[in-house]
Amino acid sequence: MTRNAKSNGHKTETPDVTHIRNVEVEHEASDVSVRGVGMFVAALTIATIVISIGVWVLFRYFNAQEAKERGAGPMALSQEERLPPEPRLQAAPGFEVTLEDGQRVNLQNKEPQAEYRVLREEWEKALRGELKDQSGKSIAIPIDQAIDQVVSGGGLPARAQTAPGKLNDYAIQMPTAWSSARETEKKKQ
Repeated sequence: MTRNAKSNGHKTETPDVTHIRNVEVEHEASDVSVRGVGMFVAALTIATIVISIGVWVLFRYFNAQEAKERGAGPMALSQEERLPPEPRLQAAPGFEVTLEDGQRVNLQNKEPQAEYRVLREEWEKALRGELKDQSGKSIAIPIDQAIDQVVSGGGLPARAQTAPGKLNDYAIQMPTAWSSARETEKKKQ
């Protein structure tokens, strides 16, 4: 017999029931199929392995796609790459002017008139014949020299003359009064 003591001093006894047996109640083979449980565990293990391999292949595919498309993050870009595309606002970060010779003049955080001054200086160089392209070849000649070349060369080329009575292509087309604007005739201005 087992005795349990409580705090108030009361004792209870549990009777011994080991001598009671029921011959009719035993383990029944139809309650749990050990083979069915084993098959379920085997199928679950195989499905877990197949799904794990599938997820691993899928993640490798996604990582490969990301590596193909991956560009540098905004923090990894250089200062110039972070700038918005052209044209930019005057005096804004990244605002600059590219001259005829390919030289870039940085005008960021300068007054708006700075762009005009650079442009005016470029025009003055062209008028003096000092303007050169990227290869160093002169792309402009002074005005006086250009006038002398035109005068010595016989003038500027003129438009070819047409035969009298023949209209040039620069004549305008006018609808006739009787055609209701369906037919036109060329008239010289």
